[in-house]
Amino acid sequence: MTTNLADFSARPLRGEHEIPLADYADRVVLVVNTASECGFTPQYAGLQALYERHRDRGFVVLGFPCNQFGGQEPGGADEIEATCQLRYGVGFPLFEKVEVNGPQAHPVFQWLTRALPGAFGPRIRWNFTKFLIDRSGKPLRRFAPMTKPEKIERFVVQALGQGRTLGQARSA
Repeated sequence: MTTNLADFSARPLRGEHEIPLADYADRVVLVVNTASECGFTPQYAGLQALYERHRDRGFVVLGFPCNQFGGQEPGGADEIEATCQLRYGVGFPLFEKVEVNGPQAHPVFQWLTRALPGAFGPRIRWNFTKFLIDRSGKPLRRFAPMTKPEKIERFVVQALGQGRTLGQARSA
């Protein structure tokens, strides 16, 4: 039974080979299902700002584009990249488009929704649902799509621990 983020892999937006999510070991991770044509798409800017403020302390955002909600991510890698990088300056890792619900859901979302069911059950209801994962790879909290990144910053800071840098986390 999978119990840790490091047990998964995913294909980057611009990559042929899957990368192990173990590459993010010892970091606090925020996994987000994203979309380029959603009312919540402006959250990309907030996610990027959160990432920039805390990445040196061991924080990373992992974006997984998804087209399951209202067809709000219809484009391919070029269109997704243009929205993320040109419109919002996204520099955190993005992965290829995935499903987050149903039998074809990416395994990381199957795991996260089982570990952290929402108020209405495990199913993800819309784009920009966020999952916070601690440094040991264990799910901590789930946040609804309407929860803006700045509203979850205190939980990120708690997970990071006061004053710890990435180097300190790895040596501990």
